[in-house]
Amino acid sequence: MQNVLIIGGGVGGTEILKLLLSAEFFHVQRVVDIEESAQAIQIAKQHDIATSAKWEPYLTNDLHMIFDLTGQPEVFEELLRLRPKRTVLIPGAVANMLIRLLREKDQFIQMIREESHKQQLIFNSIEEGMIGIDAKGLVNFFNKSAERMTDISVEQAMGKPIYEVIPSSELPRIFETGRTELNRELALSNGLKIVTSRFPVIDENDQCIGAFSVFKDISEVVNLAGEITNLKEIQTMLQAIIQSSDDAISVVDEEGKGLLINPAYTRITGLETEDIIGKPATTDISEGESIHLKVLQMRKPIRGVNMRVGPLKREVIVNVAPIIVNNRLKGSVGVIHDMTEIRSLMKELDRARSIIRTLESKYTFDDIIGDSNEMRISIEQAKLAANTPVTVLLRGESGTGKELFAHAIHSSSDRKYNKFIRVNCAAIAEHLLESELFGYEEGAFTGAKRGGKRGLFEEANHGSIFLDEIGELSSNTQAKLLRVLQESEIVRVGGTKSITIDVRVIAATNIHMEKAMLEGKFREDLYYRLNRMPIQIPPLRSHKQDIPAIADRLLVKLNQEYGRNVEGISEVALQRLVVYSWPGNVRELENIISRGMIFMKPTESVLDDHHLPLSMMNQLEQESSHPLQEILPLVDQMDRMEKEILSSALKMAKGNKSKTAKQLGISLRTLYYKLEKYELA
Repeated sequence: MQNVLIIGGGVGGTEILKLLLSAEFFHVQRVVDIEESAQAIQIAKQHDIATSAKWEPYLTNDLHMIFDLTGQPEVFEELLRLRPKRTVLIPGAVANMLIRLLREKDQFIQMIREESHKQQLIFNSIEEGMIGIDAKGLVNFFNKSAERMTDISVEQAMGKPIYEVIPSSELPRIFETGRTELNRELALSNGLKIVTSRFPVIDENDQCIGAFSVFKDISEVVNLAGEITNLKEIQTMLQAIIQSSDDAISVVDEEGKGLLINPAYTRITGLETEDIIGKPATTDISEGESIHLKVLQMRKPIRGVNMRVGPLKREVIVNVAPIIVNNRLKGSVGVIHDMTEIRSLMKELDRARSIIRTLESKYTFDDIIGDSNEMRISIEQAKLAANTPVTVLLRGESGTGKELFAHAIHSSSDRKYNKFIRVNCAAIAEHLLESELFGYEEGAFTGAKRGGKRGLFEEANHGSIFLDEIGELSSNTQAKLLRVLQESEIVRVGGTKSITIDVRVIAATNIHMEKAMLEGKFREDLYYRLNRMPIQIPPLRSHKQDIPAIADRLLVKLNQEYGRNVEGISEVALQRLVVYSWPGNVRELENIISRGMIFMKPTESVLDDHHLPLSMMNQLEQESSHPLQEILPLVDQMDRMEKEILSSALKMAKGNKSKTAKQLGISLRTLYYKLEKYELA
């Protein structure tokens, strides 16, 4: 620590005092000036530094340096005569020169720090990993993405031989050969597979001074976000990184003027470098507004924006992020995904979905089969509901035919000539369901279509909407649905205007609504609105006497679908179907009959018991032959099933053992062995 005495509190003394206060290795013991109001005296008092009007008493031996800033030769001469021998006396001219030099030094240091910090920010914000080595094979660059992919920290890698960090690295060979390698696959020690490009580092004298690699996870989409500077080395490395990107990349400065684009940008937009660099960020936009300018204004990233760019008006999705250094906005970087073909396919899919949803109802009460008391009650209730505008809640297990009832109610109502729209509330993602049901206004969210979009309630105006699996609605969507039922109006997402609608709501659920209401998963007020006309549809196991009639109707339907002419089902097969418990209800019955028809030969016209799936037959036999609580060992169960398969196959082959063995894919010797084992010979 250097002890310092400052004599003179004017401009020079003030500058020297400020400079020494900012340095850690100087200690200002005292500031001297005959004027109590001198600026340096005031600053010294603020920092608890001693002051005085005389300097003679303070020329002590522990004083290392004296700054004479009085500008008076006689004072300098007196100081030179009286100062301790080891004390350095610095005149004002030298002090001023020192001030200038130190200021320039600090400015250069600050500039170096800023450039280094910018460089570090750039490389650490890039999605790709980057590793560099010097001429000795030591790691001299290792960014955060490399740290993340290799599971090796920057501190562990820097200054170490590359073979210790990544044993399979080819960077030393790149340094020796001076050749560039692009898109090579490599497996890291942690099992991560990457694609890497390797480049030699060439200085201005065409000498190879190192090598570096740029690599990325094969499964990841490149998302570049970084800082751009005017340093030649950084620009060269950035250009090498973005050459392999299939997505267009553009960078603008804080004023929204173009700084950098990559070749993919030219390919997608049709714009060359001279069309973009130095030009406003709106230059490349054909339809839409500049996301770069929005990001620069908001200082926040914006993702997933649809727009058209370039003279070709290419449809793209744009992701843009701000570049912030030391809390200062320096620009923004954008990644552009070409979505022309994908959008075309999505439009076709939306059009197909719209067609499917807006199909008029295709079933009537004549299509509901059932003469049991349970089914008659449900059908009569549904017919009564069809003649009134009341909201209907269809309740029953999955596969009982709730949608069939909904179609029939609409077809028998005075709305039958208007649209019937079906919505599976469980099949649409929660964040999309609200906009699908109620529509949205333009700009309601990222990716919203221009002009907004009508919701399904608006599409179903004057008709009926069937909300299947209504118990899966979120609380927010439940609140909006309650408003529809109470006020007969909707508000689009992102809008404020109420839209009056006239829609008949038919809801369906297979969950215990009362339990969901008690658990807080379903709104009580919505439940009572929906439950004004509840219709319970019985499970198939409770009206098995209807199975023959239902099976006959299913045969007619499946004959049309498969182009078959199955005339009926045998009594034995019907008995098997009646005995079964049918946990999947009518949907499972249709599946069983469908599979049985597939196993039938073209010449067969009656569905028999051996056509039924063997797994179901085995289950039926186990249910009828064993108590419910009996669980056989796995080996016994496998033997039982194998015996049933062999018996059925022999029956289908009419006892022909050679044909049976061929159909089962086993040798004739093996077949005889198994027939003897199960006493089927």
